[in-house]
Amino acid sequence: MPDTWAMVEVRRVPSAGLAAADVAALGELLRAAFAGHAHGGFTDDDWHHALGGLHFLAHDRETLVAHAAVVERALHVAGVPLRTGYVEAVATLPGRQRQGFGSAVMRAADEYIAATFELGALGTGSHGFYERLGWRTWRGPTFVRTEHGLERSADEDGYIMVLATAASPALDLDAPISCDWRPGDSW
Repeated sequence: MPDTWAMVEVRRVPSAGLAAADVAALGELLRAAFAGHAHGGFTDDDWHHALGGLHFLAHDRETLVAHAAVVERALHVAGVPLRTGYVEAVATLPGRQRQGFGSAVMRAADEYIAATFELGALGTGSHGFYERLGWRTWRGPTFVRTEHGLERSADEDGYIMVLATAASPALDLDAPISCDWRPGDSW
C-alpha cells in the first residue's frame, strides 16, 4: 500500500481558531472514534485536555476524518522539567481507519513537536501505531504532581510514550516521569 498519509492535506488550527463547524465535526468524530472504548468513550474532560494548543485536522472532501491535538505541558523526567508537546484526542473515523489519515495528522503533530518542544508525550494502549512513527514506550514509573507532592500513578505504567526531539536531553526510559494533575485522566 502506498503511503497515503503523504497525499493527505492536514490543516493546522489553534484551539482559538476553531470555527463552530470545526467543533461540531470534532465532536462527531471523537464520539464515533471512542464509542465503546473500555474507559467510557470520549469525555468532556478529554475534550478540555485537547484545548489550548494546536489541532491537526485531515479531511476527505468535506468530511473531517482524522484529528490530533498538541498542548503544552511540563513533564518531569527524574525531577527535571521538560517543555513537552502532549498529544491528545487522536482519532480517525471508524470507517476511514487504516487509510493513512491518522498517520498524516500524527506526522504533522510530530513535526510541530520536533520544532517546538524538548519532548513529545502521549498516553495510549495502541503502541504499534505510534512506534512506527518513532515514538518509544516509557518503561519507568509514572507519577502525578499534586498540591500534596508526587502521587504514584502505577496504572499508567507502560501506557506513556515519548518522542525525542533535537532539544531533548539524553533520556533514560527507565527513570521516573511525572505530569501535573488535572481533572479527569492526569495522563
